[in-house]
Amino acid sequence: MRLTIAGTVVCLMVAAAGLGGAAPPDILPVAERNVVKLGESAPNFHLRDLNGQPVALSDLRGKVVLLNFWATWCGPCRVEMPAMEQLYRTFSRRDFEILAVSTDAQGAAVTRPFQQENHLTFPILHDADYRVGLTYGARTLPMTFMVDRQGIVRHQIFGARDWGAPEAHQLVQMLMKS
Repeated sequence: MRLTIAGTVVCLMVAAAGLGGAAPPDILPVAERNVVKLGESAPNFHLRDLNGQPVALSDLRGKVVLLNFWATWCGPCRVEMPAMEQLYRTFSRRDFEILAVSTDAQGAAVTRPFQQENHLTFPILHDADYRVGLTYGARTLPMTFMVDRQGIVRHQIFGARDWGAPEAHQLVQMLMKS
C-alpha cells in the first residue's frame, strides 16, 4: 500500500514537471510571463490619477521613480504611506517622483478619502484591471520598484518599509547620482 502511494506521488510529480516545461507561453498566467527583472527597463504604462489626468511612466524619464503598488484595505500599505509622503516632500520634483498605484476595485471612491485623511500629495493612480500590477509581477502588497533616471528597475522591495529612515533617503540619493 505504501509503495503504491509513493509510486503514485512520484508519477504525479514527474508528470507535473513535464507539463510545467511544456506549457506554451500564451497559456501561462500574465504574472509568469511579464515579471520585471532588476536591471531591465521598467515597462511603460498609462494610468489615470485621482483627477482623471493621464500619467505615463515614460514621461518621468530623467527622474528617480518610486513605483508603489498598494491598496487601502492593506494594513502595511496604510502604515507606510505617511513616511512615503515625508520622503516625497524631501526631494525636488525635478529629480524624484512617487507613483502610488492603487489596486482597489472601488477606485477613487476609497483612495480619495484615504489621500485626504493622510494629506498625501504624490500622485495616486488607479490600476482598474490590475494589468500594470501583473506586468510588474506585484503579487503581494505593498510592493515597490525603484526606477532610475534612465528608466531601469534597480530595486524591488517586498512589503512595507519605513520610507522616513536614513536608508530610504540614501537609496533615492544613490539613484539620483547614477
